[in-house]
Amino acid sequence: MNIGEIARRAGVSRSTVSYALSGKRAVSDATRRRIQDVIDELDYRPNAAARALKEGRTRTLGLVVPPAGTRLTHMQLDFVASVVEAAARADLDVLLSPSGGDHDRSFERLISGRRVDGVILMEIRLEDARVTRLRKAGLPFVGIGHTARDDDMCWIDVDYASLIARCVHHLADLGHRTVALINRSPELVASGYGPGLRAAEGFAAAVAERGIAGYAYLCGDDTASGHAVIERIRAEHPEVTGIATLNEAALSGIWHALEDAGLHVPRDVSVAGVAAAQWAEDFRPPLTSADVPAQQMGTQAVELLVERIAAPETPPRHILLTPPISLRASTGPATALPGGAPR
Repeated sequence: MNIGEIARRAGVSRSTVSYALSGKRAVSDATRRRIQDVIDELDYRPNAAARALKEGRTRTLGLVVPPAGTRLTHMQLDFVASVVEAAARADLDVLLSPSGGDHDRSFERLISGRRVDGVILMEIRLEDARVTRLRKAGLPFVGIGHTARDDDMCWIDVDYASLIARCVHHLADLGHRTVALINRSPELVASGYGPGLRAAEGFAAAVAERGIAGYAYLCGDDTASGHAVIERIRAEHPEVTGIATLNEAALSGIWHALEDAGLHVPRDVSVAGVAAAQWAEDFRPPLTSADVPAQQMGTQAVELLVERIAAPETPPRHILLTPPISLRASTGPATALPGGAPR
């Protein structure tokens, strides 16, 4: 039960309930009694960590998202939605702030203006100036993702190296001897984007372990780039029958390009990836994928941040998730050439 439900049953606003609980502003005796009656009926107990966010606090969390000109993927949107929902359950607001290029002014205002009690960072680089800035400011923060030196920061992430490696092993188990990795954009990977670099490492390790041929490609985060990268793969390595990807935004282009080339998924080319479950299930055929639990991660990021704000001296927590591969219809046995040798 949360403050919103108490407000609904008592016929008052959420802020009135908050004021009655905190004593921050005056509330009439009649209203206070009505709220208390609902609390007694529901046996409501405010979260201990959330209670620490009272006097002198903004009761607002900052969520730092990619630049406003960037189209968010389904996974990123799930992160945003789950953070907002989890914050609301704790009676907290969320202030969105883009970062990157000219948008870093917004990030700086977020910190220097003390507009928030803490910050959740998305799209983290191995060397991330935002992390350095937050440490210098002494503002509590949590990463959805982590830097190369992450011992003293609190974060939740998925193990992209292991997940892409699992995709490769799955394709190899199906008989695919030549596979390609479709990574994120050249600009993003060049900036030190953690998931892209870790995925490349996992891909290289897996193809070496299985003794198969592997070719890594960078790809812009849009449909046109997905189409173009398939054309490149077909021109440079037409023997590729298996694809692993973490570029959710390019998947539509990948699918259309394979169709345009007269290739059937999975009869001619199998595709596996790392994506949000809903996105993977909506494809036709549905995508075999390590389903990133984006909603769970956003919720846990808020919980971690509330803990950091309430008790900043506690050791930082690290949560690394390795969701299993969900087998769907986009992968199948490698097509055999005459004589039975896999392509």
